[in-house]
Amino acid sequence: MAVIATLDSRSRAATRGWTDLTIRNAFIFPTIIFLIVFNIFPLLYSLGLSFTEFRASLNQPPEFVGLRNYRELLSDPGIWDNFVITAQYVIVSVGGQMIVGFGLALLLNRKMPFKGLVTTLLLLPMMLSPAVVGLFWKLLYDPSWGPINYALGLGKFEWLSHPTTALFATALTDIWMWAPFVMLLSLAGLSAVPQHLYEAAEIDRASSWYKFTRITLPLVAPLLMIALIFRTMEAFKTFDLPFVMSTASVETVAIRLYQMAFQGWDTGRSSALAYIVLIVVLAITNIYVKYLNKARER
Repeated sequence: MAVIATLDSRSRAATRGWTDLTIRNAFIFPTIIFLIVFNIFPLLYSLGLSFTEFRASLNQPPEFVGLRNYRELLSDPGIWDNFVITAQYVIVSVGGQMIVGFGLALLLNRKMPFKGLVTTLLLLPMMLSPAVVGLFWKLLYDPSWGPINYALGLGKFEWLSHPTTALFATALTDIWMWAPFVMLLSLAGLSAVPQHLYEAAEIDRASSWYKFTRITLPLVAPLLMIALIFRTMEAFKTFDLPFVMSTASVETVAIRLYQMAFQGWDTGRSSALAYIVLIVVLAITNIYVKYLNKARER
């Protein structure tokens, strides 16, 4: 099949004197300008502010202080507590999403009535706003008349007041919301597994566990790693659910960053904290990418 490399001389663009290069630039330049204005410039500007003593609420110019903001943040026990809470949240939330999402994909990867409808209904939670989901689940966890306490017979148990239970309650909400994302990627991987491999395993009388560990899991692993990368990145910087549901109990590093930047107006230190978070997320992502490359090589 031939690929059209030049404009059709009879096309409207050609009659107006447009060339291939002109059309290409018409699409590329607005995108580049958008990225520079809304991504690259704020990134570099905030990097410069991270080395200064500056408060956006005061009409004073930034004062260069070098690495002082970074040293103070890294020596602050409260910041390390926020990172520990965030790490716990990521482990519980992302781990639950991977297990539930992959389990749902295995259940749906077969012939069943109303499969399309069931899949669509399962995808609905991740289409909702996180703030709306947080408020909805906050009502479900309400100690006075929430249906969760009534169903479990826990009386007026306050889920969102104690740090430990609040973390698990918020992570459960995150699992409910984003497990369908893992399910969707897992379904794509399961549908791409060649059926003749299972047929060959059936001929050899292989067990179900053998087929799962030697065929299904290795071939779906790259997509599972992609889901793990995306969900870890998002969970590490999560803000909406903990802020709406239990700000005081689950104070993640993103909430601490918000409080520092928009309540304390400590713009310099908050910029430094944002870059510390960025470095941590990039480091974790690079580790995942290495395992993803190994999974693809198999």
